[in-house]
Amino acid sequence: MKVVIAGAGEVGTHLARMLSKDDHEIVLMDDDNDKLQLIANQVDLLTVNGAANSIEDLKEAGIAKADLFIAVTPYESRNVLACILAKDLGVKKTLARINNAEYIRKVNKPKFVELGVDELIYPESLAAKEIIASVKQPGARVTHEFSGGKLMLFGIKIRENATEIVNKSLADIAQVSDGFRAVAITREDNTIIPKGKDQILAGDIVYFVTTRDSMQDLYNKAGKTFFGVKNIMFLGGSRIAQRAIEKLEDQFNVKVIEQNKERCQQIADRFSNVLVINGDGRNLDLLKEEGIDKMDAFVAVTGNSETNILTCQLAKKMGVKRSVAEIENIDFISLAEQIGIGSVINKKFIAASFIYRFSMHSEISSIKCLTATEAEAVEVIAHEGSKVTTRLVKQLDFPDNAKIGGVIRGDQSFIVTGETQIQSGDRVVVFALPAAIKKIDKFFK
Repeated sequence: MKVVIAGAGEVGTHLARMLSKDDHEIVLMDDDNDKLQLIANQVDLLTVNGAANSIEDLKEAGIAKADLFIAVTPYESRNVLACILAKDLGVKKTLARINNAEYIRKVNKPKFVELGVDELIYPESLAAKEIIASVKQPGARVTHEFSGGKLMLFGIKIRENATEIVNKSLADIAQVSDGFRAVAITREDNTIIPKGKDQILAGDIVYFVTTRDSMQDLYNKAGKTFFGVKNIMFLGGSRIAQRAIEKLEDQFNVKVIEQNKERCQQIADRFSNVLVINGDGRNLDLLKEEGIDKMDAFVAVTGNSETNILTCQLAKKMGVKRSVAEIENIDFISLAEQIGIGSVINKKFIAASFIYRFSMHSEISSIKCLTATEAEAVEVIAHEGSKVTTRLVKQLDFPDNAKIGGVIRGDQSFIVTGETQIQSGDRVVVFALPAAIKKIDKFFK
């Protein structure tokens, strides 16, 4: 597949790295030649020094023969116009990054498709959904729902108190519980797609797939106590924060600390049930005065990764049980994991997850890049005659660095075993390292 990416910023370059591993033909264009040279020295791709909204520059990028055009420059209007021009020049599918929430409403999508913009991505909205999921499932580092929650993904830090699964193999655990399955393990800086003989160790972050009915059993065996969240403090009133608050203000007591006075007023005018404080959230006295010790969750979404990490660590020391930090500097993510930040939100990974599925031949319902790991979680539909439907799972010769976790069949969902027979129409949840994604594609297309 030939993919043209407009925008060599963080999202564009991260996406280029992901797609290059699948042997796609990648063309990256940007009007900043220094950015292009930097990525060209690291990734096998072609570069075009030009503007996304220039017809001549799009032609130079070979847009007429491209299968997918992705516009992720910092400028919404440029991205939309670039997609319109690219579609007119012959590209098969277009995707534009936007920063206006009203554009992603279902009622407006046909208007953009008619113009030539097939898909829209609003990273702040996707990040807000991650925050909401993290707050509502406080016992896990990572949470994700497949098919509206028919199957659930939880990334859980395993402690010594998880006596029923620590130092036990996956095969042994399966003997006492068939309601969940470990599909990936982060151990120190390594990601493992485990097999039956692999053991779960204290200190691991283990990614489990489970049904909603078995969620409590998983929490019990993982040594986690589910606690309710009622009081939430946000540090920063960014667009991400406001998108999350839209969904949270009616269910929780929300307090926002924001340094910018104009933004404080904007948030106060917009949300009648939210208490807004104008102040510097790095000020310990202010946090104490505003009752941080009485909070169940602390969400740091300022524009500064260091501030978000430090304040979450501070909140943890003050007794807050759940912390969520927006961290855009990838180098800081492993640090945040090591010091016990509850959940890490990275717009770059989230945006890449959303876009990446459009590069695959199989019919992908959703894909999630797991923060702080190399693994990816994919929900893919099995079609009649595809290789994955021809034999039992244990007979499929599935790649070693990939694992089928569960299946959604109509209204039913279940955890996969070696004896499972995948059927046409099943939504199959697969976990894999990047090198296996292309191999998986061949099983489903």
